[in-house]
Amino acid sequence: MYNMRLNNGKLTIGLIQSSGNEGSPSPQKKHSGVAALLSVTSDSLHLDSRPGFITFTDRNPRISILFESSSRKGLIPSFEPRSATYTIQDATIRRDELILSGVNCKVRLLATEHWKQPKEWLSIERVYSKRKLLPLGGFKALFTTKPDPLKPCTVTLENCSVELFHLKATAEHIEYCLKNNKSRFTLRLDDIPLDKLTANGTRRNTFPTASGKIKGLIPVELSESVAQIRNARVIAEKGSTVSWLTPQGKPWLTVDLADKKRESGMIENFSAKVTLNRKTNSTSGIEIHDLSASVFGGKIASVPMLPAPAEGKALLALKLNNIDLLGRVQLQGDYKGSLRGKISGMMPIRFDKNGVSIANARLKSPGGGIVTIELPGKPEQNLKERIIAAGGMKADYIFSEPDIVFSRAPDGHTTVRFTLKKLQRKTPTGSIEFLLPTGTLSLLYDRKKPDMVSLSDFSAKLLDGNILIRKADYDMRNKVTETTLFLNGIPLQKLLELQGVKKIYATGSMKGSVPLRINSDRYEIMNGGLDAERSGQIIFSSTPEERAAASQGLRTTYEALSNFFYVELLSSISMAPDGKSVITVKLRGNNPDFQGGRLVVMNLNIEQNLLDLFRSLSISSGIEQIISEKTMQMKKK
Repeated sequence: MYNMRLNNGKLTIGLIQSSGNEGSPSPQKKHSGVAALLSVTSDSLHLDSRPGFITFTDRNPRISILFESSSRKGLIPSFEPRSATYTIQDATIRRDELILSGVNCKVRLLATEHWKQPKEWLSIERVYSKRKLLPLGGFKALFTTKPDPLKPCTVTLENCSVELFHLKATAEHIEYCLKNNKSRFTLRLDDIPLDKLTANGTRRNTFPTASGKIKGLIPVELSESVAQIRNARVIAEKGSTVSWLTPQGKPWLTVDLADKKRESGMIENFSAKVTLNRKTNSTSGIEIHDLSASVFGGKIASVPMLPAPAEGKALLALKLNNIDLLGRVQLQGDYKGSLRGKISGMMPIRFDKNGVSIANARLKSPGGGIVTIELPGKPEQNLKERIIAAGGMKADYIFSEPDIVFSRAPDGHTTVRFTLKKLQRKTPTGSIEFLLPTGTLSLLYDRKKPDMVSLSDFSAKLLDGNILIRKADYDMRNKVTETTLFLNGIPLQKLLELQGVKKIYATGSMKGSVPLRINSDRYEIMNGGLDAERSGQIIFSSTPEERAAASQGLRTTYEALSNFFYVELLSSISMAPDGKSVITVKLRGNNPDFQGGRLVVMNLNIEQNLLDLFRSLSISSGIEQIISEKTMQMKKK
């Protein structure tokens, strides 16, 4: 049953001369007579059906019905309807919370065609669910109500096209079965430019950029408000990439979407059930269930999540298994390197009125990789200066078995909690290894400072001790940061071995803090210090030749340090941006074999040029160097 309401409706009837063309099956049956044209106009038209609760609304409609006089004899002519026309412009169709907006079509019914609609263009500009615009619109197709003799209960749309997530898809035909209210079609993606996926008008660096093209086939079965996708396939052409940019707009990380060796599907065997929300509390517009696919050689699948999402939100939880993604990652600019390994984990994705968010996704890989950071040298440096500076300007970071938990808000704010099995830093001057490093990275957390990256709660095992960074804010644009390194439990012997010291053996461990300021490739330490956590022993091994050549004062130092038990070891460290550093060391203790074990207090001042922070951790190499230099001076005399 249908109910129709007209607002300020107006009915007009006019007599016109009929040529007999309207509704005639052929030109040979033309005849002249009187025709009546009935026109209905109004401010708006509202049509609803029951059951089904489908409503149709149009503004300023005009419906015209043509009546022609019959050829019967008599004083009063008889009129028969011959045609009806109605041009629909920017109308709206609603069913519950599903709204089709911007509906346009020319309805043209002829008596000679048994009142069936001939082929005309139908277009739908926008689709809403619970007043939220869906990523589906721009639909256009040729339609007719004339039945197919082979499929009498099926309405077919031809030459169809639709915009899906800003991409245009086409379908040769869409079949709609009147018996079960189901339709079937296959969407075709032909050479879709990936740059259309780039979000426009969003804050810089919130979304990556994409290049290249994709193509694919998406078979769809549509019933009521449920779309079933079965075995869809999407292929990226060679050279297709997704890139993340630096604040200067240059790519620093790129992911290859295409297989370099052969053409294979980026997404294979994609299946999912998509429901347009009408009666739920979700404001997302769509719900996705039973999703599964092969992606980059691995598998993804949707899984149920408990507890249920909060009101106004929809949740899609994806399980990832052996996704071969790391090998497709390329680092650019100041960053180079290669990654390897497959990714597995869980990724909960939320949809709400504010957009898309990711809540506590966890991904891990048994692989790893190497990342090289190399800052460009200064033009004014000569060759020797460049070689010396290379120790602080180039470093390889080798990591293994990443395990991360990350979240992303609709505004782009992203947090990444990471744990690695191992992280090794190698430079031309040496290497140092961190075990089980863990920390949290925050990106795009401050709209006023989009170039700031924050590292917090970083900790790792270092040289059998521990290192901690509570917080460090890094300005990616200016390459500036300031933080404090906290160390404890660092064996003194490990510090000596780190610098290749061979003449000194020591026990005990160190703790302290090192305030650090980084400006591009320049490092500055402001009043740092490392102190012994407890007492220990220092043994300086000198050769007979060194002792014979030494002065009396230096010979005394050799004897005191040959078996020195310290009860206090204090040091301070400062380093200017040019690398010039001052290290002070205070030792207090005794040697039981020297002067009856009397108390000895020794103060050393060491000035040297540190190539990087890790070299500044050594205090004993300077001691060895000072003693050796004094010995050689005495030998020359």
